[in-house]
Amino acid sequence: MRLLLVEDSPRLQLSVATALRRSGYAVDTAGDGEEGLWLAESHSYDLLILDLMLPKLDGLEVLRRLRAGGRDTHVLLLTARDTVADRVVGLETGADDYLVKPFALEELLARVQALCRRSYGSKSSVLIVLDLEINTLARTVRRAGRLVDLTSREYLLLEYLARRAGQVVSRTEIEAHIYDARVDPMSNVVDSAICAVRKKIGLPHEPPLIHTRRGLGYVLAQIMTGTSTP
Repeated sequence: MRLLLVEDSPRLQLSVATALRRSGYAVDTAGDGEEGLWLAESHSYDLLILDLMLPKLDGLEVLRRLRAGGRDTHVLLLTARDTVADRVVGLETGADDYLVKPFALEELLARVQALCRRSYGSKSSVLIVLDLEINTLARTVRRAGRLVDLTSREYLLLEYLARRAGQVVSRTEIEAHIYDARVDPMSNVVDSAICAVRKKIGLPHEPPLIHTRRGLGYVLAQIMTGTSTP
């Protein structure tokens, strides 16, 4: 999942971004409201983590402009203001959740995970596609009961495909949701990751679960006719 963190404190921005990346998320960062708004309007994020007290443009104004422009990205507000009135204003402006500083990184990660599930209309922490089982809380994957060892980025790729099981997902969509701005768009990271995941979740004498639709993208589904999986 690709997240945008808008936080003007360099120390807090670094610690939160590092924790999110270690958990496998692709993270873009901004240090002021204007840059944050530009990034949020220019890219497709699964979640926006937005500080309220920002230079140039405060967090509430960023949120207002995003909602006025039709952007429905889930938003988690970060703030030092701990009054009911402040929380109400944030939620009424269009925020989906609210976290008061100082906070534990574990709580932030739990809220991020819950909001990402909500982005795909899912309340369950377990995704099942045929004999593939993905536990999004434990971040574990099992195929036919066998535990599959994936890197954090491979896990996120498989989870994203599973949340859209049966749908063709383009390479561009995968890049937008799994990789941050630090990845070269001309690289073959998506193809390499798909090959690695396909190999790891594969079973002997069984057809692959991830299918390639040439010129379109990839789909995680049952056996499909007219597909190729090089």
